[in-house]
Order: sequence, then structure tokens, then C-alpha cells
Amino acid sequence: MITSVMEKMIGYFGHDTRRINHALKVFAFARIISSREPVDSETETIVLCTALLHDIGIVEAKRKYKSSAGKYQQIEGPPVARQILLDLGVPAPVIDRVCFITGNHHTYSKIDGLDFQIVVEADFIVNIFEDEMGKEATESVYTRIFKTDAGKRLLKTMYLD
Repeated sequence: MITSVMEKMIGYFGHDTRRINHALKVFAFARIISSREPVDSETETIVLCTALLHDIGIVEAKRKYKSSAGKYQQIEGPPVARQILLDLGVPAPVIDRVCFITGNHHTYSKIDGLDFQIVVEADFIVNIFEDEMGKEATESVYTRIFKTDAGKRLLKTMYLD
């Protein structure tokens, strides 16, 4: 099923290889973190689906608002993610959780579970590089946002050690 979500995400973004590659990188780091944290199979499915679909609202955000700002991604992402997952026959509780995280992934005060935490950490690990965040900003993210041991290890190894 995860491969099917991946293919649907790629098909949805089409020629936007920047977005496709971003999602695949977030997916890879989410997979590493979730493999090192105490998650059950349903939670891992939620993490991996969300990692692939977390920015899926960008297409509609750019069309409707002429902006890819996080607040617009959070508005437009859940309906697109929901339809992709419904088309693949994903169970309703998984869909609901993926949509909740997708609809809030830039609102860190709403992190309410390990699944959400892992997706945010994986996204930051990728964004630190893609957005060329400086060391001071990276240290701040590490201190304020990161909670999992696996995520902290990755961030420190890649950017702070």
C-alpha cells in the first residue's frame, strides 16, 4: 500500500520533481525514525503515508492563493490526501489521522502524538538542508521541536556534530 501512495503522490505532483524529491526524502527519514521508536504497524503506516502526502496541498494552494505558504498547504492538503487514500482503500482511522497531521504539520503546538512528532522531525531534517538553515536556527529547532532519540541523533549527526 505504501508504494501505491508513493505512486499516487508522484502522479499528483507530475513534473514537479522538487516536491516529489522532498516527499521521498521526508519519507526516508520518517522511516528511519519510526524504525527506531516504539511504534506499532498502524502508526508506522500513518507516519509513512503522512510523510509522502504532508505537502500535497501545495498544488491547490498555489492555484487558489498563488502561494505555497504553510497555512495554505494545511487548508488544501487534507482533502487531496483523503481522496488519494480513499481511492486506495485505506482504513478510515488511518485516513483521518493522516489528514489531521497533514492539516497541521506547520502548527507545532498541535503535535499530539509520536506519529505527528516523527513526521515533523523528518520534515525538518530535510528542510534544514533545502532551506539552508544556519547553525543557530538548527540548534533552536533541535532544542524546541525535536523529541525522539532517533530524530535527535540524525539531526546532530548531519548538522551539529
